[in-house]
Amino acid sequence: MLRALIYLLPLALTIFAFIDCLNTPEDEAKHLPKIAWVFIILLFWIVGPIVWLAAGKMRHAPEGGRTPSEWHRRQRTTWVAPDDNPDFLKSLKDENKKDESLLKDWEADLRRREEEIKRRESGTGPEDPTPPTAS
Repeated sequence: MLRALIYLLPLALTIFAFIDCLNTPEDEAKHLPKIAWVFIILLFWIVGPIVWLAAGKMRHAPEGGRTPSEWHRRQRTTWVAPDDNPDFLKSLKDENKKDESLLKDWEADLRRREEEIKRRESGTGPEDPTPPTAS
C-alpha cells in the first residue's frame, strides 16, 4: 500500500498542477510563458509541479480576510446573467408592452377584415349605413 502511495501522490500532484496551469490565464503565469510551464510540469515529474505551485503563478491573498470568491463577487463590474441586470429586465418589459400593442393592432385589423368579409358575403356593401350585427 505504501509503495502505491509513493507513485500516486506525485501523479496526483502532477495532474493537479497541470490542470491548474491550463486553467490559469496567460497573464498570471510568472517568469515563463504558460506553454513552457506545461512542458516543465509534464517533463519534470515531481519537481515541475512543485516549482509551478511555488513560483509559476501569481497568487493573491484574499482582501480583508475574505475568501477570493467573495472578493470577486464584490468587485464584479459586469452582470453575470441577464436576469441580474435591471436595465435588461426593464428593456424586456418595454419590449413586452410594444409586442402587446402590436398584437392588439393586429387583432383589431383582423376583426375589421372579418367584418368586411361578412358584409361582402351577406351582400351589403361598405357604404351601407346599417352596422353589422355581432354574433
